[in-house]
Amino acid sequence: MALFFDSKWFDARMEGLGLSRGDVANALGLSAEQLVEMWKDQRELSAHDVRILSALLAVNPEEIARHAGISTPVPRNEDTILERLDRIERELAELKTQLNKRI
Repeated sequence: MALFFDSKWFDARMEGLGLSRGDVANALGLSAEQLVEMWKDQRELSAHDVRILSALLAVNPEEIARHAGISTPVPRNEDTILERLDRIERELAELKTQLNKRI
């Protein structure tokens, strides 16, 4: 994991994909100045930023976090959250069915 924001890695990745810093700023909803702060490690990335950069740069969120500095959060796996929600909904439906049988 990088101690500080690895701007060289991000610039190289963007160049390989034909993206500019302006493209990244637009995707993140930041001004050019705010993106410069991020590149200088003066602005921390949020988990939401990591998700967007992950999709934009075609790498997993862990890779983004690894190059974004030591305090960068790795977003939770959304599939896991959706799986948990599905399980809870199934269990709730089963409980409702059992309660209706008793009535």
